[in-house]
Amino acid sequence: MSSFEQLKHTFFDECSDLLQQVEQGLTDIREQNGSDDTVNAVFRAVHSIKGGAGIFGFDSLVGFAHVFETVLDAIRSDRLAISPDNVDTLLTAGDVLSDLVTMSRAGETPAEDYGRDCRMALEALMCIEQGEEGEALGEDFADLDFVPVPFVPDEEEESGHVYEISFRPGAELLKKGNEPLFILRELRALGTLELSADAARVPPLSEIEFDQPYVSWTGTLKTSADLAAVEGVFDFVSDDCDLSIVEKASAPALALPPDAPTPVPEVGAPVMPEPLPAAMAPPLVPADAPKPVEAGEAKAALAKPAETKAAPPKAVATTTRVELEKIDRVVNMVGELVIAQAMLGQIVQDLPEHISGRLLQTLDEVVHHTRELKDSVMSMRAQPVGAVFQRMPRLVRELATKTGKKVRLEMSGENTEVDRSIVEQLADPLTHIIRNSVDHGIEKPADRLASGKSEEGTIRLGAEHRGGRIVIEIKDDGAGVNPERVLKKARERGLVSADAQLTDDEITNLIFMPGFSTAETVSDISGRGVGMDVVRRNIQDIGGRISLKSERGKGMTIQLALPLTLAVMDGMVIRVGRETYVVPMSAMVECLRPPRSDIHGLVGTRGMLRLRGELLPIVHLGELLDVASTESDAGGVVIIAEAGEDIRFGLRVDELCGHQQVVIKSIEESYGSIPGIAAATILGNGRVAFILDTEKLYEMAASEPPAPAGAIRSENAAFALGN
Repeated sequence: MSSFEQLKHTFFDECSDLLQQVEQGLTDIREQNGSDDTVNAVFRAVHSIKGGAGIFGFDSLVGFAHVFETVLDAIRSDRLAISPDNVDTLLTAGDVLSDLVTMSRAGETPAEDYGRDCRMALEALMCIEQGEEGEALGEDFADLDFVPVPFVPDEEEESGHVYEISFRPGAELLKKGNEPLFILRELRALGTLELSADAARVPPLSEIEFDQPYVSWTGTLKTSADLAAVEGVFDFVSDDCDLSIVEKASAPALALPPDAPTPVPEVGAPVMPEPLPAAMAPPLVPADAPKPVEAGEAKAALAKPAETKAAPPKAVATTTRVELEKIDRVVNMVGELVIAQAMLGQIVQDLPEHISGRLLQTLDEVVHHTRELKDSVMSMRAQPVGAVFQRMPRLVRELATKTGKKVRLEMSGENTEVDRSIVEQLADPLTHIIRNSVDHGIEKPADRLASGKSEEGTIRLGAEHRGGRIVIEIKDDGAGVNPERVLKKARERGLVSADAQLTDDEITNLIFMPGFSTAETVSDISGRGVGMDVVRRNIQDIGGRISLKSERGKGMTIQLALPLTLAVMDGMVIRVGRETYVVPMSAMVECLRPPRSDIHGLVGTRGMLRLRGELLPIVHLGELLDVASTESDAGGVVIIAEAGEDIRFGLRVDELCGHQQVVIKSIEESYGSIPGIAAATILGNGRVAFILDTEKLYEMAASEPPAPAGAIRSENAAFALGN
């Protein structure tokens, strides 16, 4: 890949992050959770996309981003009000901008009229802003009178600096998406700027080219900033302009008498915000564009530099962009290291005690460092679930509008981190669940009021780490599942026999069956019978499980329990006959060796265990997997596995071999889906062991015994793993 193509690849990667900032920022503004900093962040993100697009010649992207950022600048300058309708227009603009980035990345040329309606809506907002607050910035540059903000240096500064500046934009500056007025506004933020524009090169109107700069500027800047800070304003355009910055003699500090009032700029003079990064500042506002400024606001703005000076410096995290493929290779290497470490431990255990003692101590250190290395590498792949969560508020708003309902979404735990490969597969399941909650769960406002509820429904979306897993919970306060209606629909579709007797929980879980839907009509929201079965399958495909609870008239709660990573996990190694298996530690509650007297055979069950005064379902693992057991009459080890919320059962095994970190290796490509088996791993002795799927084992234990023909042996699986 050439250096230019590599640079373009980096640009598109950065666009992904910037578009997320735009979506999140506009959503916060729409929910009235934003601030001035939020608007500035969205503006900078759009401007960065425009600047990069200009470098690579993506004209359609540059043109649309320019209109987008112009409206954002009007909002952050208080020339355009923030209203729900205006923000909705900006959210639509964010979608168009994202589409244009996607097209540019794919090498496609957007149609000339693509995004025209959205662009016209943005231009309409620009017209409103210009009509209410003054003329547009399209007037003759020679007539602009730039009013400087009084410069008040820090009290600690004994003197300031005076710089003579000459700035003449080059022919390529505008073509790359940069704007001289943005740069000059940032320059003004450093101090007192006396500026004059030279419009001698401006041709007659009929000869003006829109992408050619004709105006240059000269002026004097009085500031406490050093030369590097002044030069930094022009970093982004230094190769596309003629620039001269010369420092003159130092200027005395503008000390104010103790009893002097704080200077307040004239009405119409803009109050400068905090300095922004180069080439990302907003356009310079001319003096004749009135903007009321309260004295208190001006005083706060003028006092800002001193407050910033006194504040302790904050450490800025540095980052670097690494291809995911490289991180995956490191993850695989760590996995192989874990296997090699387990094999080394097996060898050391077989050595004589006088030799193995010292080696075991060193091996313990290797195990400790390997675990730290694994955790560090996994943290590189970790990504907050907020990347998926931030799409949901907009989805809820759109669905609420379509269904005529009032719905509020509350989110928590957005910073909870999980493996990136899992995060990427969460979008579709969460979308389906939220869609069903709005369409089927939340009632119409009139119905909610009639039942004594608020007319606005609430959906709570949260994430947290729990028991070695990440648990995502979606809870609504709607009507819940109607068991009678669900059972009727299931029988009509032939999903349940007419004489079947089901509990309420069993009826509720029918919504996960393929082809099931209670919608009366088919719409673009629901009714086609695809959705919740897809949710269950997608969650199971990434090693997770889903549980559902519903309370009639009060709402429904859906929990997704997901593994933190798909590469390495902690497990308990067990043995049944000649076969070795691994139970995920996240699924275990406790291990014990009960006496025979505590195990009872009851009619209609595979067995029950008396545990602390309660009866618990119990089954022998060998019976489920058709593996011959060598368990003695003395009884075997029982593992209490948690297969779902409030569901526990016991697995009887022949031997408990101990805890071990294991590397997860898929076997579905060679064998397909195997009931009760989630994956496989390689143990320290070089043998293959299956990793158990405890949820599936519970389902197998509750049903008829499986047929022996479906059994699979670990020595056969060794071929699938390449051993």
